[in-house]
Amino acid sequence: MVQLLVFLPLITALIAGLGGRIIGKVPAKLLTTAGLFTSAALSWVVFVQIGLGGGAAYSIHLLDWMESGDLVIDWALKIDTLTAVMLVVVTTVSALVHLYSWGYMDEDPDQSRFFAYLSLFTFAMLMLVTADNLVQMFFGWEGVGLASYLLIGFWYHKPSANAAAIKAFVVNRVGDFGFSLGIFGTFLVFKTVNLDAILTAAPGMTGATFMFLGHQVDVMTTLCLLLFVGAMGKSAQLGLHTWLPDAMEGPTPVSALIHAATMVTAGVFMVCRLSPMFETSATALTVVTYVGAATALFAATVGTVQTDIKRVIAYSTCSQLGYMFFAAGVGAYGASMFHLFTHAFFKALLFLGAGSVIHAMHHEQDMRYYGGLRKHIPLTFAAMTIGTLALTGFFFTAGYYSKDAILEAAFARGTEAGYVAFTVGAFAAFLTSFYSWRLAFLTFFGKPRWSGSEHIQHAAHGDHGHDDHAHDAHDAHGHGHDDGTAGYHPHESPWTMLLPLGVLSVGALLAGWAFHNQFVGAEHGVDFWRGSVAFNVELMERMHHVPAWVVWTPAIVMALGFLLAFQMYMRDRTGPARFVATFPGLYNFLVHKWYFDELYNFVFVRPAFAIGRFLWKRGDQGVIDRFGPDGVAAAVVSGAGVAKRFQSGFVYSYALVMLVGVAAAVTWFLPRVIGGQ
Repeated sequence: MVQLLVFLPLITALIAGLGGRIIGKVPAKLLTTAGLFTSAALSWVVFVQIGLGGGAAYSIHLLDWMESGDLVIDWALKIDTLTAVMLVVVTTVSALVHLYSWGYMDEDPDQSRFFAYLSLFTFAMLMLVTADNLVQMFFGWEGVGLASYLLIGFWYHKPSANAAAIKAFVVNRVGDFGFSLGIFGTFLVFKTVNLDAILTAAPGMTGATFMFLGHQVDVMTTLCLLLFVGAMGKSAQLGLHTWLPDAMEGPTPVSALIHAATMVTAGVFMVCRLSPMFETSATALTVVTYVGAATALFAATVGTVQTDIKRVIAYSTCSQLGYMFFAAGVGAYGASMFHLFTHAFFKALLFLGAGSVIHAMHHEQDMRYYGGLRKHIPLTFAAMTIGTLALTGFFFTAGYYSKDAILEAAFARGTEAGYVAFTVGAFAAFLTSFYSWRLAFLTFFGKPRWSGSEHIQHAAHGDHGHDDHAHDAHDAHGHGHDDGTAGYHPHESPWTMLLPLGVLSVGALLAGWAFHNQFVGAEHGVDFWRGSVAFNVELMERMHHVPAWVVWTPAIVMALGFLLAFQMYMRDRTGPARFVATFPGLYNFLVHKWYFDELYNFVFVRPAFAIGRFLWKRGDQGVIDRFGPDGVAAAVVSGAGVAKRFQSGFVYSYALVMLVGVAAAVTWFLPRVIGGQ
């Protein structure tokens, strides 16, 4: 059953990708979608058996993979509660995204290729989460990176999509380099890459050091930080986050699958999988805590000024990943995975809901050209409202249980890093509520502002071509026109898009209530996780006994964020413009995303291009080509030019050359002959 679950997406991807033109796009879509729904059903069976049913963890040996000296690597599938949770998340969201894509990608001519890429990505993600050893995990890690590159750049005719795909690939290589160094170092220390062996031996390495540049350096801290660099790249943490917003150039289903629910959570999964290693280094956990808290704050601040509906949700994803990391950093791995689990439902719901809005608005993504859509697409409005409630942590939704658990665990940890994470997390929750309701109000409320959009103008005049991302210049928080565009009326999405929204809405409402005792309960948590993560029972008990003001803080900041958004975007719509006029420096700082892209362009990109141009002009062309192939070729041409002068076609010329040759030979030989006598 497990082998079928894992390899079925690969089989369907190969058939759809290599034979899509032969079997046709509809059979290719049907095959890949059916394969994912089958895998999803089997994943829930595994989750019930292993997670909820208390079944024992096990490994399935598939084949002997590599052997070189002490390095022995098997290809095996590791099945425990942590794996079962990720199987449910990956396959469920992927299956719903496949179904959703039937409607969203209906007019695209390359649907077979798109569905093949989706299934290929899912297979790579399944290889990552079922990995029995670090090398196998790295195989899945790189596989999802490749599939992400293919999916982000799916519309390869768009230069912006190609640039975004390359940016994602290059930035992730930085993180992957750190991850690979961590794997090398782990093998050097433990003489194995098998996860069970490493995690069993890790506590015995606590306090071990090695000499580096004249200093004693902690072994486990070094290994954990190197591995965490990989997690930072894949999960878009501060410093290696710049690729995630640009990745919105891919089709919206890609954003929902990769950049909300699955690939970007791979770093969180890896830290939780290796939690016994991280528990041996307080320094590494502190770094994880501060990086996660800083990311949550950074992304939340930037999300407040974005106008592209998908980029708002993308920065929200980045912020929520920060929550997951600082939860792991304070030792609440169960809470981290709980938020990963619930976040998959409501964030995929928001992305797919945004896709439904974009579909209704003829591919317009700028919220400044929306308004009044709740009357035209009521089902999408209901689904996105549910997703917004869950994201902001409204009472008894999924986010209410998981986000509150993270904040309470950070406070209960009792360390300086924990208190900082709690404070930053509470402020980020306030900003989350603000930008989430800002999105809802700009999109679904107020008067229509559609006439300012070129996309809608094209639709109103009967031009239904695929025109992506061509937005007009507009003021910072401009209001556009308050009249609708004659001849165009937004329409609700087809059932293939609405059905996944309904299923995800149920998850966004009930996933937290249904599973919070298993994930973070002090009593049930140990039986649920059964050693698949380092579950701190004492911390979970303290988490449930924090002061009342700590418990109420998330609800208070959520309400304040809602009220601020309501005031600025419903009651007094001039408020945003006044804020920009009063604080232009702060606004520009946030609009330019803390100037990370500009900084990286100045520090890395421009010098790299300058070095490349120098080596190209001076090195390659000026030295190698000049004195190498070009120089040899020029010498041959010059020699041939001289030689052809003697090819006159006259007999007396050839006789003269022969005579000169004979005279030269005699002149060279005669002295030697005489000297020899």
